[in-house]
Amino acid sequence: MLSIVKRIIGQMKNDQRSLGLLLFAPLLVLTLLFFILGDSNYLPKIAVYDMNEKFVTELENHAAVSEETEKPEAVDYLEINGIDALIWSDSEGTHIELLEKNSKSAAAIKAITDTNKALQPAQNELIMDYVYETSGDNQLDSLAYVFLGVISFFFVFILSEMSFVRERFGQTLERMLMTPISRIDVIGGYTLGYGLLAAIQSVVIILYAVYVLQLQVEGSVALCTLVMILMAFSAVSVGALVSIFANNELQLVQFIPVIIIPQIFFSGLIPIDTIPFGLGNLCYLTPIYYGCTALEMIMIQGKGFLAIWPWLVGSVIFIGVLFLVNVTALKKYRRL
Repeated sequence: MLSIVKRIIGQMKNDQRSLGLLLFAPLLVLTLLFFILGDSNYLPKIAVYDMNEKFVTELENHAAVSEETEKPEAVDYLEINGIDALIWSDSEGTHIELLEKNSKSAAAIKAITDTNKALQPAQNELIMDYVYETSGDNQLDSLAYVFLGVISFFFVFILSEMSFVRERFGQTLERMLMTPISRIDVIGGYTLGYGLLAAIQSVVIILYAVYVLQLQVEGSVALCTLVMILMAFSAVSVGALVSIFANNELQLVQFIPVIIIPQIFFSGLIPIDTIPFGLGNLCYLTPIYYGCTALEMIMIQGKGFLAIWPWLVGSVIFIGVLFLVNVTALKKYRRL
């Protein structure tokens, strides 16, 4: 038994990459959790119309307040102006219009509730209304775009990185590189081959979610499918990149939390502009951000192609950049 222990420790000592991933990957993920989910200094932005001065003065202690001289009637007023909530009152009570159910709306509601508590007697009854609210009105419908994007990306990433490493361990890649075939053809062939399989998986997932599980989609199912296919090709490209830098399957498994978990924070689970220290800007480096944002706009907000095309272009650019990086990284195995 002691000899086995010594052999395992010796193997790990010689495999410095596995040792580094074992020791530092959890610390990296925990550090990201600390910064992203730690105390947020986000101050909700609230617009008020025809509210009494006492209420507005107290609300300014809890939120960034702007006063409107006329009641905004446009449906996209909140979205265009970056406002989290609009408040006005009438004989029925105090109306609060919010964009959608997320932590920004929760912060706005808390600011208004704290304001009401500070005022004695309390103001009128609060009547809340959301601009984007799924008709199913359940947690799965409101977060379906996150689960679809993350689950699809995760399984395709696992499939592609394991498959690429198996090709290397089976000497298939090395034998292929001994032929006159170019690195572009090798990466293109692998990406297209595994990408097509992943695309089929994505189509099955979205059709199952919509027509079997009856998840609510306010917009086009075809657009959702297009977004999922682009995410599948992104996942294949990321899996190929990671597999090039992993020397064994153990290292691949250890790369999973490093690659997948940080991206979950940028999937729409947390509003990007509430993430402190400017870490929200890291979203542009993660393919899941482009896919899940587009899915949210289609599934929750009912937006069409003209609204989501920037995120589609972002996904395509991401795939193209990863393709070039993978072609360059393949020099590790053959210099042409």
